[in-house]
Amino acid sequence: MAVKRPGPDFSIETRFKGLICGIDEAGRGPLAGPVVAAAVVFDKQCAPVGIKDSKLLTRTQREDLFIKIKNQAAVGVGIADVAEIDDLNILKATFAAMTRAYDQLNPLPSVALVDGNRSPKLSCTVQTVIGGDGLSMSIAAASIVAKVTRDNLMQNLVVSYPGYGWERNVGYATSEHLAALALRGVTPHHRRTFAPVARALKSNA
Repeated sequence: MAVKRPGPDFSIETRFKGLICGIDEAGRGPLAGPVVAAAVVFDKQCAPVGIKDSKLLTRTQREDLFIKIKNQAAVGVGIADVAEIDDLNILKATFAAMTRAYDQLNPLPSVALVDGNRSPKLSCTVQTVIGGDGLSMSIAAASIVAKVTRDNLMQNLVVSYPGYGWERNVGYATSEHLAALALRGVTPHHRRTFAPVARALKSNA
């Protein structure tokens, strides 16, 4: 029987030489808002206590770790907006955001660990890691940075577009959000190629 690992560590990072970053994204599934990626490099494999997959943390924990990661690591953030998502598709837009996050790092890492089983083409060695945000400390940290950055962007949109519940659902297809789509219509921040938004556009035409 496999032994359950207690959480992410640096065991994957230690398999490689040179400067290593972890890359992850937030926001592939929502109906509204951008997709955000982050790339994180820890100095000498030293990370704040408590880092794990962002989905397993409370909002307060994520925000606290976000500050600590920014203070203790090199961090790059990349964003692909709604227009790019609709034009390219969500996968290609995600890869664009990941590439931008990587390109923000200085110096550029020689190895990138990317969460999932597919990755963008980067100017370095790339290793995909399925479930990476639960295995690699660098990827887990990137998941936190991407999530907090995106949540903050969605919070800022609430002032101009109230009533969709973005302060709670950050653009995901909750019943509150779907009801608001039907009642209030589609905003410039909705992904028109996503089925619920496309249906709302058709019904409101």
